[in-house]
Amino acid sequence: MMNASLVLLTTLLGFPEPAPAPQVEQVELAGIQVVPHVASPELRFRRDPSPEMSARVQVFLRSATQPPVPIKQVTVAGKTPNELVQQGDWAWHDFPDFDTTEQSTPPAGQLLVWTWNGATDDWGQGTSHELNIATGAHAAQKLQLELKPPRVWISSLTFLGSHVADTPRAVAPDRYVAHIANDTDEPITLVAAKLWCASDRQRWNVLSPYEGRHESQFFPADGITAAHDRSAIEVRTGNLPLTYAALEVTYRDRNGRMHSLWTYQRIKRESFDISGGWTQLDVPNRNPMTFEPYLKLLRQLHVNTAQIDEFPGYTDQPELYAKYPIKYFNRCQPLEKYDTDSVLPRIHAVEFLGEPQFRGSRGYKTPAGVYEALLPYRSSRLATSVTLSDASTWRLYAGLSDYPHYDAYRVTAPMADAWSRYDRWDGQSIRWGAPLETIGTMCRSLREMSRPMPIAYWSQGPHHDWRGMAGRKRGSPTPAEIRSQAYHGLASRVTSLYWFNLSLRSLMKYPDTWEELQRIGREIRVLDDLLLEGDAYHHRIVKTENRLDWDLSVVASPRAAICFANDLSYTPNQEQSVFDFSPPRAADFAFPLPAYLRKPAAVVRIDADGIRDVKWEATPDGISIRDEASLVAVYIALQDSADRQRLQEKRLRLVEFENSFGYDPIRRSEDLQILRDYLP
Repeated sequence: MMNASLVLLTTLLGFPEPAPAPQVEQVELAGIQVVPHVASPELRFRRDPSPEMSARVQVFLRSATQPPVPIKQVTVAGKTPNELVQQGDWAWHDFPDFDTTEQSTPPAGQLLVWTWNGATDDWGQGTSHELNIATGAHAAQKLQLELKPPRVWISSLTFLGSHVADTPRAVAPDRYVAHIANDTDEPITLVAAKLWCASDRQRWNVLSPYEGRHESQFFPADGITAAHDRSAIEVRTGNLPLTYAALEVTYRDRNGRMHSLWTYQRIKRESFDISGGWTQLDVPNRNPMTFEPYLKLLRQLHVNTAQIDEFPGYTDQPELYAKYPIKYFNRCQPLEKYDTDSVLPRIHAVEFLGEPQFRGSRGYKTPAGVYEALLPYRSSRLATSVTLSDASTWRLYAGLSDYPHYDAYRVTAPMADAWSRYDRWDGQSIRWGAPLETIGTMCRSLREMSRPMPIAYWSQGPHHDWRGMAGRKRGSPTPAEIRSQAYHGLASRVTSLYWFNLSLRSLMKYPDTWEELQRIGREIRVLDDLLLEGDAYHHRIVKTENRLDWDLSVVASPRAAICFANDLSYTPNQEQSVFDFSPPRAADFAFPLPAYLRKPAAVVRIDADGIRDVKWEATPDGISIRDEASLVAVYIALQDSADRQRLQEKRLRLVEFENSFGYDPIRRSEDLQILRDYLP
């Protein structure tokens, strides 16, 4: 800006006013990702939630000049990021506080990424805002940010590994799978995928091109994504660093114009983990995690994660821990103790804030407060997670953690929604439960606001401390209610499932649930590779004679599709206040598939007991299946018929694993008595 005294002097002397210094571009806008907030009208709350929908925004900048120049201040729409949070425009942001923190424009060939999560309609999709970057060396640079509704986007990005699980090398992913959604009226052609990684974990938002192996395979092979369809890219790399990264996917439209899609998230090797919840609690004066029969039972239920970190008598006993490994899911501090090559394979994620949406819970935090609490982990190799529990406001927490998850149970348990306001059964209202399919409703909501990151959820298991409510005598879900809730989550493509709560006391109160828990665990382990590589492709509700009949979903991976049919014809049992499911009935299911999966070599039905053939035929947009089913039915459309045998062999290995302990409290009373004798 021109000095005012100089302007006055030149005017008095009759000299022409000096021309203003030209704006020198320090950065250019490489791309922007807009993830709109969503809310489902199916959910009911005691108080109607705010109708304002905003968006989570990631801004990708690259250098335009050299050398890098220190940034003095950043404003968006004339306000600093902190002011926007304080005034309620934004829920949180990760811009530095330029009064206390130094940040420069990115060096040549690198990216700088900033994120904010909006809180009002004024910051939602379809709005436009000016980003003003002041460096002090030149006039402030202004960039116009158009928050356009996305028409083509990266719908999921999952980092995977080929190393043997539970070994030090297993924490490093060496491939990733990205799924692309094309919601335009014309086909697009995928051209390339490029990964950018933080070379210095202390500067986790400054990224350089990944220089390692990068072998891409498109699905379909020609990279063409039809209008209103999806495609996938699998990229094999060397061992990737456990830090933050951006993915740039380049595509060509029908007119030959090139476009780039962007996203930014932590690199973490995804594995489908099953948590037992607070396994160490609820046995006074005893330490269940040191009791070997209990550890055997957890492993027979395919549990490999719990709400623990280092635990004396268990994690410090190498032989015991090696036989019954359970991953940590807790605070994991101090970092120098946990962020090591030897401990990292033991960690599922960092989680310690309780349920921050509830003021009465430990660690109540605003979204900005959650960001600050998790900030120390950004420069570590540990992925973070936050337990969300109230769908009416969890959009404000979108993007805060590396692995978002939620808990919401549907029978005789604490809840954030208003169960008495659901009227799905011919207007009948109940107070002891809620529609089970709202689990899927919430999964889809959280998934879409968190995309392309994978999500997880707490599923309702047995719990000793719930009391029957509103006439319900049983304080825990029935096996059928457990199965239905779990599969509404799985059908929505979660990539881990946390049971609440498989403490020994809870399990012992409801041993009738164990066999169902084991069956679900076995089925997850058979399906886990497809769930991890896949993307939620399709969902619809089928009505028959104007009554809810089936909830149909498809999770599409590069080589197969899992097709889920969840039964919606269940009814409230008025005498016992439980949900009843009808016997198997004839059903015709239609499942659309992405173009690259529409000619399957085989379609099979799968459950814990095995794999069997079904009657099916190809349709112009997918497959149709005729079968008898109730509660849950799972089908797999295989591109390679040999995968049927591989899945069967995997299932048999899981049965062998369950039997390998020489101990079966699920079916043998003498083994069950060992657990009973342990309880006070």
